[in-house]
Amino acid sequence: MKIVGVGCGPGMLTAEAARTLRGAALIYGSARAIALARDVFSPGCEVHEIADYRDLRSLPDRAVVLSTGDPMLAGLGYLPGDVIPGISSLQVAFARLKIPLTKAAVVTAHGKDHARAVADAREEVLRGRVVFLIADPAFDVQAFAAALPPETGVAVCEDLGYPAERIAVGTGAEPPAPRGDLFVVVAGEF
Repeated sequence: MKIVGVGCGPGMLTAEAARTLRGAALIYGSARAIALARDVFSPGCEVHEIADYRDLRSLPDRAVVLSTGDPMLAGLGYLPGDVIPGISSLQVAFARLKIPLTKAAVVTAHGKDHARAVADAREEVLRGRVVFLIADPAFDVQAFAAALPPETGVAVCEDLGYPAERIAVGTGAEPPAPRGDLFVVVAGEF
């Protein structure tokens, strides 16, 4: 099996990922991942939208599984098989904000305990790291910002890589609010 990162938005598929997908006969992915990579699929390739993520470990060895962004950043890189990295939302957000990746501390709140994620992120900010927080639609940016020192930089990065991309910057005292469901939060000194 191969797990291929398709990037976080259109046009962010790497050359290695495109080569792998052109040679694939059996592909599985979310609707979003399929849409991001469909242009490079070979004619006649069998493509399936993932119905149950619990079944992925039982796919045949020849299967290629698509992961949005990079499989190793809260993606499907835990599956057995070769991982082909993709351009992640972390890379794009830090590039847009001109923050060195060496300052990053990754915290995920996506489908996780939000209170624990806020506590972990706050601790990292206090240690001088720049937190890249993977949010879900229910994540409360205002509550997160309130847990930070008021002067802390807070950015909401939405639809990274898409034409509607938006990066709004504020502080812990006056944080930006997300407008949609597909967003990450960057917090720290930047």
